[in-house]
Amino acid sequence: MTAEIQDPALNARLAAGDEAALEECLRAHGALIRSYLRRFVPPQDVEDVQQVVFAEIWRSRHRFDPLRSLPAWLLGIAHNRAVDHLRARRPVTVPLETAARPADPTDPVPCEELADRDAVRRALAGLPAPQRQAIGLAYYADLTQREIAELLDVPLGTVKARTARGLRRLSDALTPAAA
Repeated sequence: MTAEIQDPALNARLAAGDEAALEECLRAHGALIRSYLRRFVPPQDVEDVQQVVFAEIWRSRHRFDPLRSLPAWLLGIAHNRAVDHLRARRPVTVPLETAARPADPTDPVPCEELADRDAVRRALAGLPAPQRQAIGLAYYADLTQREIAELLDVPLGTVKARTARGLRRLSDALTPAAA
C-alpha cells in the first residue's frame, strides 16, 4: 500500500471531524471504493452509492479508530451500502405462509415453474423446524442472520449453523429433482 493510503494524520483528522480530511479521503480512496462497488452494484448506480458511502463515512466518523486501517473501514461501509442498495432494488418476495401453500392449478404459470415451486415446498417441509425457520426468515422475510438471531433470541452462530445445514439439506433434496 502506498503512503497516501496509510496516512495516520489523515486517519486522525477524519476521526476528529475535519471536513478537509473527508475530501482528501475521497481523493485518496475514491477509486478503491468505486472499484469495489462495481463488483456488486449495477454500473449506472455506482456513483450514487459512492455518494451514500461517503455520506455514511462522515456520519459515522466518530466510530472510526484512527489506529486501524482506513481502507478496510471504508470498504466495510461500502459493502453495507451496496447490500442496502441491492436489497432496495430486489422485488418484494412473498411471505413464507404464501410460499408454503399448495399451488393453485388455475394460476397462469408454466407447468415447469409449478413443478419447481412444489419441489421447493416439499424440500422446505422436509427440513427440521429450526432450519426451515432460519431459511424462511432469511429468504422470505429478507432478514440478515444477525436480525434473525435477535428475533429468535439465539446466538448468531446458531442461526448460521441452522441456515448452512438447511441449505445443504435443500441442495441435497433438490439436486436429484433437477437432474
